Amino acid sequence: FFIDGDGYLESSLLNFRGGHTSAVTKPSNCTQRMRVTFIHPDLGIGGAERLVVDAALAMQNNGHQVCIVTNHYNPTHTFDDSKQFDIRTIDILPRSIFGRGIALCAYLRMCLAAIYVSMAVDSDLVFCDSVSACLAVFRFFRLLRVCKAPLFFYCHFPDMLLTDRKTALKKVYRYFVDSLESWTMGMADLICVNSYFTRDIVSRTFPKLNIEKVYVLYPTLNTKFFDDVASVELAQLPSTVKYLFVSINRYERKKNIRLAIDAFAELKWKLSSDEYRRCFLVIAGGFDKLNEENLLYHRELKEYAVDAAISTKQILFLRSPADNVKVELLRRAIAVLYTPSNEHFGIVPVEAMYMKTCVIAVNSGGPKESIVDGVSGFLVDAEVDAFANKMAQLVRGEVDAVRIGEDGRKRVESMFTFNKFAHQLEMLVQSV
Repeated sequence: FFIDGDGYLESSLLNFRGGHTSAVTKPSNCTQRMRVTFIHPDLGIGGAERLVVDAALAMQNNGHQVCIVTNHYNPTHTFDDSKQFDIRTIDILPRSIFGRGIALCAYLRMCLAAIYVSMAVDSDLVFCDSVSACLAVFRFFRLLRVCKAPLFFYCHFPDMLLTDRKTALKKVYRYFVDSLESWTMGMADLICVNSYFTRDIVSRTFPKLNIEKVYVLYPTLNTKFFDDVASVELAQLPSTVKYLFVSINRYERKKNIRLAIDAFAELKWKLSSDEYRRCFLVIAGGFDKLNEENLLYHRELKEYAVDAAISTKQILFLRSPADNVKVELLRRAIAVLYTPSNEHFGIVPVEAMYMKTCVIAVNSGGPKESIVDGVSGFLVDAEVDAFANKMAQLVRGEVDAVRIGEDGRKRVESMFTFNKFAHQLEMLVQSV
């Protein structure tokens, strides 16, 4: 571990070699100004997209010239601060073939974008996100001395672990796709991941990969944005609400949002009728009307809440709420319910902690690194009763929610600020 002149602890820039550590060489004060090109599959509103936009902002703030190349970009379904960049869309091939081959299509689409970048965009550094297949294209053009830019790859999670192989045909298909991912992952000059949890998974998934060039770069939180968002009225909430519980996730089944609904239903039996009447649950999530899973899961959850006997006067479903509404929900909530298991990182708990709101999260994956159990939030088993018990304790005032909120804010300010993220990213970029 070492601390630089600005007082930053560079713990995220450490390699592990058989239990020992070695830090990235610190660049000189005279940093090289570069043309940085980001390449990303779909610049929407997910966690990966937020990372790309934040990295682009950090590079721009550090004096670099930024260009973003993506396969899909809809200005009405993206982060507002992404609109300031030079964004170029290479959207030629379809996303799927009659709903099949989504991964293969994504790989081919990114490879086409990589060809475009290699031949038409002057780059001193290429920042590839999510899909490693395009690294092979850049390596090919490097051999031809057409594009010599160093390759920086950010891995949110191995793609081969995000799907099933239930049929023989799917197994054959995934064999080739997985082999391509394994082959190309190591072609980057430097690889970053979003947590030590993900780093460990990457190490076990790709045993031939030189893990010494894989670094942890935590996603960041633009705290200034949260500070600047003015309070807004949540007109859809009844005036009688005193205890607001919030779940913020994309409408995807892997987010296990049913757990939040079940826990809220179970809460009824742990409180007095008067206490429970003043409780309210908001399910807010990223929603793309072109995404079939988003459409179906949103409908399923609404039906599931009815089956769980939760009154429509005590639950609200929001689809892609505006940023100021999302911040106001975090500000008003007594707790944020974070239900995914083995989440790769999870930015929502960090957002909640910064807003001084208690987080109840599943005790696995990235949240184990961002949340200190019992100090800045609670880590519990992915069980209905475990969530409901903590919710009941907060309603009854059996835990000091104010103290947890204050400690959560301190945790974010020490680990996840934008300035620290930008500083660490700059060190990594200059080292390449």
